[in-house]
Amino acid sequence: MKINWFDEDVYKLLMRLAINFVFITIIVRYFYYKITKRKDYLFTYYLMSFIIFFICFSLKKLDIDTGMGLGLFAIFSIIRYRTNSIEIKEMTYLFIVIGLSVVNSLSSNKISMTELAIINVFMLGLTYCLEYVWLLKHETRKTILFENIKLIDINKHDELKLELENRTGLAINRVEIGKINFLDDTAQIRIFYYDDEQGLSDYNDQSE
Repeated sequence: MKINWFDEDVYKLLMRLAINFVFITIIVRYFYYKITKRKDYLFTYYLMSFIIFFICFSLKKLDIDTGMGLGLFAIFSIIRYRTNSIEIKEMTYLFIVIGLSVVNSLSSNKISMTELAIINVFMLGLTYCLEYVWLLKHETRKTILFENIKLIDINKHDELKLELENRTGLAINRVEIGKINFLDDTAQIRIFYYDDEQGLSDYNDQSE
């Protein structure tokens, strides 16, 4: 069996990969994460972006008939990111496992072993860096009903933050004030805190 170890498309892969990495990093790391502090979604956006990039790059070099194309869509249709039964990070790992399996199984002589190695090693390295090296803080938020409406004042922000920390036992990063009900003297307050700075993590926390 003839194995294609290297071809000129490797340079195209590396160039397009570099372009994709730069612009995805700007959008996800410096636009999205800077505001939301959601590390789980940053993890998802990065890995989904690159596995889709590699799948499209690989399939572009192959002759895929209609039946095979429909079969691939059926494989990826099992992933439902709207479900609450599985955490988004676990769903992302599932997507990556399926994606790499598709790329590796459909590779032929049109895809050199060098290109295949770059795809697999890059995804492995990026996943490792996002999990263990690129240490970003994940900011969790909760919405609570607060009855001490006297502290809902811009000049009493520090007192409000201290009161909330004493009640919740959390090291609060920032506070946002929502709806204020003057009839019963209550206000909806959203508190933000870093998971790794707390004694406990809320695995069932959902964005509101």
